Amino acid sequence: MLEGLGRTQRDLLHVLLHRPAGMSIDELAQALAITRTAVRQHLAALERDGLVRRGATRPTGRRPEQLHQLSDKARELFPRQYSLLANLLIDQVAGLLGADALQELMRGLGRKLAADLETQVVDEARIVQHMNQAGYEAAVFFRSSGETQIVAHNCVFHHLAKAHPVVCELDLALIGALGGGEAQHLECMLRGGQVCRFVLNARTDAP
Repeated sequence: MLEGLGRTQRDLLHVLLHRPAGMSIDELAQALAITRTAVRQHLAALERDGLVRRGATRPTGRRPEQLHQLSDKARELFPRQYSLLANLLIDQVAGLLGADALQELMRGLGRKLAADLETQVVDEARIVQHMNQAGYEAAVFFRSSGETQIVAHNCVFHHLAKAHPVVCELDLALIGALGGGEAQHLECMLRGGQVCRFVLNARTDAP
């Protein structure tokens, strides 16, 4: 989030947000009331962090001016309302299709996501790799009984799932489809758990 940056760097990003075509060092220095040297230093740090990129050059009659723009990564630091839209969509789908159909829809999304990630069944370690790429902060946990569990420390749909617990069906379907079995929720942060804990069992209809 922007709060992790210094005040001048936050102001610089805000200025660039309102000038999508980009701004020169002189323009930024004037807008922020700081020196050109200070602008260069802040731009170098922001460019290093992937928050600012170099855009087009603008002819001036002398040496062309280099313009600087926000990166897509920087734009995502500004407030977004993805959860609001998702809540509205889920409410609408539930009203149109009913609870059972919504549950099956979530499971279908989980299976589709798994199919997009892997073309064959994978083990828990590989499942955790995919989960961590999505931000779950997951790990494989081996119990003394020999049971293997997947423990996730971050619920990536937490706010959405608080309003619509059926969203958890997506996680279960994703893990189950990737592992070629049935995923079970042993512990859930939405239900007071410290983590989300899953176990992958063989399908009951397997030969």
